Amino acid sequence: MGMKNFDIVRLHHAEITVTNLERAREFYCDGLGLFETESDENHLYLRAIEDANHHCLVLTKGNQASLKHIAYRVSRDQDLDELDELFTRLGVKKRWVSPNEERGQGRALRIQDPGGIPVEFFFEMEKAERMLQKYHLQGNVKIKRIDHANCLITNIDELYDWYSNHLEFKTSEYTVNGKEENIWAAWMHRKPSVHDLALISEKGPRYHHTGFWMDDAKAILDACDHLASLGYYANIERSPGRHGTSNAFFVYLRDPDGNRIELYTGDYFTNDPDWEPIKWHLDNPQRATFWGALPPDTWKKEAVPVEDINTGQLLQVEMIKRFENI
Repeated sequence: MGMKNFDIVRLHHAEITVTNLERAREFYCDGLGLFETESDENHLYLRAIEDANHHCLVLTKGNQASLKHIAYRVSRDQDLDELDELFTRLGVKKRWVSPNEERGQGRALRIQDPGGIPVEFFFEMEKAERMLQKYHLQGNVKIKRIDHANCLITNIDELYDWYSNHLEFKTSEYTVNGKEENIWAAWMHRKPSVHDLALISEKGPRYHHTGFWMDDAKAILDACDHLASLGYYANIERSPGRHGTSNAFFVYLRDPDGNRIELYTGDYFTNDPDWEPIKWHLDNPQRATFWGALPPDTWKKEAVPVEDINTGQLLQVEMIKRFENI
C-alpha cells in the first residue's frame, strides 16, 4: 500500500455512558483526580494533568454503561476530508458529527469500523488550562493522559488487516493461538508507544477498557490507596501487576456503572524503523500477567456494549467464529 494523504496522530479521547452524572463526578474527579472542564445536564467533559485541550474523556448520561465512541486526532483539518473519501471508497458506515454535539471540538467524522467499534476522527479542539505544573491542585491520583483503547471483536483477521493496510497502524505485539498460530490479539499504535488500540478476538463488538497513563508503579499504588480510603476498594477489579504483553505495570478499576479503566505505565518506545513485533502464545501464563497470577473471571468475561453511530442503539453482540470464549 502507498503512503496515505492523512496522518492519524494518536488516540485522543473516549466517550462512555454512565447512569448518574453526580455519582460519576465523585468517582472520576474525587476518586481518579480528573479535572472537569465543563458540564451540562447530560455530559461531563474531563481532562487529565497533561491535557492542554478541552477533554480526554466524556461521560454522557444514559441507561447503562456503553461506549459511544473512541476518537483519534489527525494532523490537519484536510486529513478529515481524505479520510471521508477513503471511507466512502471502502463502504464504511459514517457521518459527520453535527456542530455542538461534542462540546469543545471542531468538525469530526465518525465511523463504525468493520468490527462494529464506533470511531471518531477530528483535528481541532478548544484549549484548556494545562495542570502539569499546578502541583497544588493535583490530588493523590495523578493521571497524566489517555493512552489506549481495548476492544473486543469477532473478526480479528479482517479488522487487523483493515487498520494495518488502510489506516497504517503499526503492530508492537501480538498473540497467536493453537498450532496454526492464528492471530488472537494485536496491540497497534500510531504514537510511538506500545498501543493506541488493542484488538482482542472475543464476543463482540464490546469495549473492554480505556487505558490512562501514569508516571510509575508507585503512582498506581498510591492511586489504589486513595481509592480504597474513599470507599472504592470494591471498584479495584484486578490488583496491580505487570503484563507480559506491553511490559505494562497496571491496575484495573470499574466505575460505579461497570465501565473499566486501566491505570497504566511502564511500556516502551516502538518507533525505530527496524522494530519487529513481539509474538506471544495464548497459553503462555506470563502473557497476561508476567508474574503468573490469573486475572479474575470478571476481567476475562465482562465488557460493555458499543453504540450505533447513527441511532445510539446498542449493537448486538456476536459470538466469535473461530475460537472458544477464553
